[in-house]
Amino acid sequence: MEPLIEFFQTLVTQFQKPTLAFLIGGLLIAAMGSKLEIPDAIYRFIVFMLLMNIGLKAGMEVREADLSALILPALISAGVGCLIVLVGRYALSRLPGVRLDDAIATSGLFGAVSASTLAAAMIVLEEEQVAFEAWAPALYPFMDIPALILAIVLAGLHNERTAAQSGDDASEGNASGGGASGGGAGGGVSVWRIVKDSLRSAAVSALLLGLALGLLTQPDRVVESFYDPLFRGLLSILMLIMGMEAYARLVELRRVAHWYAVYAVIAPITHGLIAFGLGTVAHHLTGFSPGGVILLAVMAASSSDISGPPTLRAAIPSANPSAYIGSSTSIGTPVAVAICIPLFVALANVVFDM
Repeated sequence: MEPLIEFFQTLVTQFQKPTLAFLIGGLLIAAMGSKLEIPDAIYRFIVFMLLMNIGLKAGMEVREADLSALILPALISAGVGCLIVLVGRYALSRLPGVRLDDAIATSGLFGAVSASTLAAAMIVLEEEQVAFEAWAPALYPFMDIPALILAIVLAGLHNERTAAQSGDDASEGNASGGGASGGGAGGGVSVWRIVKDSLRSAAVSALLLGLALGLLTQPDRVVESFYDPLFRGLLSILMLIMGMEAYARLVELRRVAHWYAVYAVIAPITHGLIAFGLGTVAHHLTGFSPGGVILLAVMAASSSDISGPPTLRAAIPSANPSAYIGSSTSIGTPVAVAICIPLFVALANVVFDM
């Protein structure tokens, strides 16, 4: 009984943290009809700064790290990202009113990673004085890119099958030339193109740039004097923006099947628990820190809010953005930040006796 009481006490304490307060504040002022607007350029600058800081610190740590300790968490990250897409694709597509391409795009977005949610989790762990490997945030692309690739490949295969089965207009010419035509449409199924697009996306590019600079140069002073002091303040503004955006997206979500809302509530918690369990295995096998396990779980619980939406819009044009972006931004992200972060911190306190 005592561990359960401790768990709920930790959970309640997390809701009082500034990071979560700004998210809730954004939701509330948007609900009250506030005209407050923060320019998109500022939003993009904040995201760049946060990711550069995360990447620089990760690169600096990787220089000194035992790379063998990173291999298992990296494999787990990739496996979890792909598992989320596969499970989401089959679970969502069996619900009434959900189209298969919408199900694939939604599961792809939930398999990818939110940089802002990851940054929020790092701040919470620092406030709680929970140690984690500085390279742990560098697991981001290991989960993000495989999830997006798998979702786009599944959507491409589905579209090829649909084109092959629809007989009337393109029947004879398309049936025999379906492979070539599918290859043309299937240009969208080129795995290498998807990898390049993902690596060139703003979020992953900023993270990898910071990682390379931290690994190959000596950026300690600029990190300590410039990036670190700004990190918390910029994150609070980002949380405020995300809260306002989440409320605005609720309107879009009402236009599609309500099953997306159910999925967006359940999925982050379920995905995070799967990653937490696998991270615990890595903890026992390689000494992966409890803080690292929490970050891994939060990455799995999050859904991409930067690189994922434009990537999926371009690669799966048949999917409805109101479904996958609405469910992710309006419900998935608030659940990941406001519920999953405190949940996994509390769970780690019990499991690892921190």
